[in-house]
Amino acid sequence: MTRIRIVVRGQVQGVGFRWFVREAARDAQLSGWVRNRHDGAVEVEAEGPRAAIDALRALIARGPNGAVIQSIDDVELSTDTLAKPFTIIR
Repeated sequence: MTRIRIVVRGQVQGVGFRWFVREAARDAQLSGWVRNRHDGAVEVEAEGPRAAIDALRALIARGPNGAVIQSIDDVELSTDTLAKPFTIIR
């Protein structure tokens, strides 16, 4: 199991980014959450098999139509039990 926190900056709010991430994570059967941050970024925490995490990271780098990704920062965390199904935090 791998757990990761990803912070995506750019034009990532108001373009369906959280829903895009939620659906991709649920399709991959990952645990975790996604939320908008006050600084305009989107933050993701996800946990699951390494291959599924890598695939999610690749999808996030592409983003949904309308998103403009300027930077992606990620860090691996110690594994824990995250909420399932993958949720959007408001």
